[in-house]
Amino acid sequence: MSNRIVITGIGWITPLGHDIETVWSNLLAGKSGIDRTKNFDAGTFPTQFSSEVKDYDYRKYVKQADAHEGVGANTGFALGAAAQAWEMSGLERMTDFNRERFGIYLGSGEGVLDFDNYVGANLAGWDADKREMDSVKWAAAANQRMSALREIEQEPNMPLTHLAMEFAAEGPTYNCLTACAASTQAIGEATEILRRGDADVMFAGGAHTMIHPFGVTGFNRLTALSTFNENPQGASRPFSADRGGFVLGEGAGMVILETLEHAQTRGAKILAEITGYGSSADAYRITDMHPTGQGAGTAMAQALDDAGLQPTDIHYISAHGTGTKENDSTETKAIKQLFGEHAPNVPISSIKSMMGHLIAAAGAVELIVCVLAIRDGKLPPTINLDTPDPECDLDYVPNVSRDANVKAALSNSFGFGGQNDTLVVQRYSGE
Repeated sequence: MSNRIVITGIGWITPLGHDIETVWSNLLAGKSGIDRTKNFDAGTFPTQFSSEVKDYDYRKYVKQADAHEGVGANTGFALGAAAQAWEMSGLERMTDFNRERFGIYLGSGEGVLDFDNYVGANLAGWDADKREMDSVKWAAAANQRMSALREIEQEPNMPLTHLAMEFAAEGPTYNCLTACAASTQAIGEATEILRRGDADVMFAGGAHTMIHPFGVTGFNRLTALSTFNENPQGASRPFSADRGGFVLGEGAGMVILETLEHAQTRGAKILAEITGYGSSADAYRITDMHPTGQGAGTAMAQALDDAGLQPTDIHYISAHGTGTKENDSTETKAIKQLFGEHAPNVPISSIKSMMGHLIAAAGAVELIVCVLAIRDGKLPPTINLDTPDPECDLDYVPNVSRDANVKAALSNSFGFGGQNDTLVVQRYSGE
């Protein structure tokens, strides 16, 4: 029999705040963190707004500031979220904690490129008259201008490395980058590591930012981003008939997972239990979900089966809900196919309407929402849902939060490339 896995710590750094209770109260109040982009001058871009983390300094969360000098924004977010989860878990107070059985599994994206220095080196090698690049001049300029440290910090595994150093995690460590599904997959795979007995404790979650010229340009070219520049806070409209794409966000979400035996032995406060994990691939297209919703439905069905639950046992779904035409209607279709007649009875919401899409970090943040919904009996709304789409005809908790008795919740993440991952989290009963 495999180990039962529980959550004993949670933390996040988001566009709506830097601590659990502030962010949670803002979500329940239906506040938006979306505004004009300040990370760079986006005035000439089709999308001129985003959901940025504001007034944040990772150094207030770390003990070894020198070891993290020059980290990328994604790593800085991960350090802050992890520090919150670590403190909540109480693991630091353990005197006999076996660090070799303490691991990390992240879903983390690449860091932001060294744009200023890259552009400077690039221009130094450009011959305007010949309209060609002088590689010798470019290399010389790059050698003088570009930072070796910042080059390393662009690597997707850097948040993992810095977390291992900060918290002395000497056990199994992994990073996955399956686009928008990454941190849900990371939590699911960390759960499997603990279930099979390869570790006692795992940090799991994700961190990412793509709010930079390359990120915005790429998603604009894909026509995936909202371009509703007239009203940024109203731009993210999941499940609405007038939705026009998602809004880029940034941040991190981290959870501490433990085997139930380990948590009980040390007397930890248990927040919730991970009981189900499902993963599938659409095997269809790079950017589009399969129009039948079969991949999403498979991941949800696997997670329910893993948890030993029926659709009628689920009291809340944290939707992927990006606000793109195809995603929202396809996710709705998948839920209706799996849940059948019960589908209209299950409240569903998308916090991306308020926080934007945190890409690789989105799933971890949305799982934390499920934990808090179980804790407090409250559901965050889907804001900007004033014009329902006839194809999206389920209960999306429109515009206003709601009280609910949540014993089991399901969290969905569907990534570019066709990766689908779903988690089931339940109230811990002690049985």
